[in-house]
Amino acid sequence: MSPSDSRHLADALPPATEILADVERAFAEDIGPGDATADLLDPNATATAVLTCREDAVLCGSAWFEACFRKLDPDVRIEWLVSDGDRMAPGTAVCRLAGKARALVTAERSALNFLQLLCATATVTAQYADAISGTRTRVLDTRKTIPGLRRAQKYAVRCGGGTNHRIGLFDAMMLKENHIIAAGGISAAVRAVRAIHPDLPLIVEVETLDELAEAVSAGADRALLDNFTPQMLAEAVAYTAGRIPLEVSGNVEIDTILAIAETGVDFISSGALTKHIRAIDLSLRLDL
Repeated sequence: MSPSDSRHLADALPPATEILADVERAFAEDIGPGDATADLLDPNATATAVLTCREDAVLCGSAWFEACFRKLDPDVRIEWLVSDGDRMAPGTAVCRLAGKARALVTAERSALNFLQLLCATATVTAQYADAISGTRTRVLDTRKTIPGLRRAQKYAVRCGGGTNHRIGLFDAMMLKENHIIAAGGISAAVRAVRAIHPDLPLIVEVETLDELAEAVSAGADRALLDNFTPQMLAEAVAYTAGRIPLEVSGNVEIDTILAIAETGVDFISSGALTKHIRAIDLSLRLDL
């Protein structure tokens, strides 16, 4: 990974306080009042461990993984052999740990849960980004994230080579079908929201080329093309001619994304990056 890529990911990493809060929630449900099984271990015993990746994957989540162990053993030593955003082959040694044995066994499950989830998100994103490599189109995430871990998963999307959409309902406006119906049409809806939140980016969802024309005329910052056919996408790109960015959503799959990108749209958003995921196979083995 280049230094510029590292800065790019560092900028997307949630604050340390937020990562710690994620860890504390995980420990509250897993450890509760204490790890009963770990009581078998001498509280003064130390151990080492090696984390290994067992499949092709993109690393993401090292900050959460590390925070789990440091919460229980502030003096734990962790040597990372791979960085967030790096690709891993089966058998890759990811990091080495050395610290209190009780802390290592107690934090293991929560640490792996974070890492497996975030690696999975980054890995799926990388597959989608790779599929449209060489085009001008960028892959966007959505709000279809695991509750309580949105910023973590959006960081993982960046690690996989994707781009973040809005974080939530507060940092951008998106006029969808029901908003438009309630307001009396696209033009009326745009005027109304501009009066309320003039400084927020405005995305307007459209389902036809006529609606796209109205959204452009009304002054939308971006048009979201919902379930457009390939022919409609090509016509939309030709009509807007770069006047506003075009985003595609709906029925986006890994085997269809390249054809969509080749129409010349600016963005493709997919909930699959954060919800159609399978935990990456990681193994932490201790040596007492």
